Amino acid sequence: MIIENGTVLMSDWTFANVDLRIDDGRITEIAERGQLSRGSGNGSENEIEADYGQVIDASGLRVIPGLFDIHIHGCASHDFCDGTPEAVDGIANYLAGRGVTSFLATSMALPEKQLTGIFANGARAIAAGGSGGAQLMGIHMEGPYFNVKKKGAQAAENIIDPDMEMFERLLDAADHKIRLLDVAPELPGAMDFIEKNAARLKVSLGHTEADYDTAMEAINRGAGHITHLFNAMPAFTHRSPGVVGAAMDANVTVELICDGFHIHPAVVRSVFKMFGAERVVLVSDAMRACGLTNGNYELGGQPVILKDGKATLSDGTLAGSATDLLQCMRNAVSFGIPVEDAVRAASFNPAQVAGAQEITGSIDTGRRADLLLVDNNLELKQVIIAGSVRS
Repeated sequence: MIIENGTVLMSDWTFANVDLRIDDGRITEIAERGQLSRGSGNGSENEIEADYGQVIDASGLRVIPGLFDIHIHGCASHDFCDGTPEAVDGIANYLAGRGVTSFLATSMALPEKQLTGIFANGARAIAAGGSGGAQLMGIHMEGPYFNVKKKGAQAAENIIDPDMEMFERLLDAADHKIRLLDVAPELPGAMDFIEKNAARLKVSLGHTEADYDTAMEAINRGAGHITHLFNAMPAFTHRSPGVVGAAMDANVTVELICDGFHIHPAVVRSVFKMFGAERVVLVSDAMRACGLTNGNYELGGQPVILKDGKATLSDGTLAGSATDLLQCMRNAVSFGIPVEDAVRAASFNPAQVAGAQEITGSIDTGRRADLLLVDNNLELKQVIIAGSVRS
């Protein structure tokens, strides 16, 4: 495959007028416009197609990396915690149609027996390799090791202190495909739990009442990420900077839910300025109502009401989001974030958190050809996953 005449967002996060060559699902050549190697032919269109297969004319379009959502529970009536192959396939297929080419399926605070089945189902889906939809790259274990006082939309009866033996059993059930693990660091045993796990996967702080010093200790013990910054954690104030202040002082990545409900646009702009575009990770935190109409849904065993794009529990608590990552990225741009920074925060940065940056998340030779063709308003025109055009 060749993609020519587009404006490509390069791995240095600047746009360039270059053409791309794709072989066996990977980017194999990037060259100045019209300068791709043409094999033995004379460069005629028929000979180019014979040598490389499909030729895509991206004139007037931008070519950006496929998006990577590391915090998504579900969409299109499916939830990862349904624990079925149909749920994973449904999520993957919906995401692919919305420009998300990779994802970490995200769990909720649930009993161990239920999580065991959910993770085993996820591991089987990863091993199977998918069926043309977004690529499932691992599992994000959100809960149950949380502070019940910051439970958000997590069910209080399922929230427990960190349990290393339980986690080892769950890790085995997941075939060691858990890539991101959330924990509240102030809980009994949490610091040792963080230190023991940080060497083999990314540990994130979330659903926590930790103060600045506790959060810094957790980061020094190995935590490297913050789950949905500002949400389900103490407020950032001038005398009590909390988790937010610790994250600013440390070299960790932070999630932002840019659905227009969780975070004010001014705060989104402030976070990009304070942390830099290289440390911000846009996430959807989407649940099964994403892509659907107003109505009654469910998340983690709790009833959720979707009204005008906002998902809440009956008491008004935000219950994830009903906004996909593509729209979150567009929202960030509408809030004043440069396109290059917003795309990076929705593609390469999450790939880094998932440990997949050498596979996907940027446009460079050797990377999997996960690409989006968009117009200047970031409206999606074409999706390419592992070198195959999404129909």
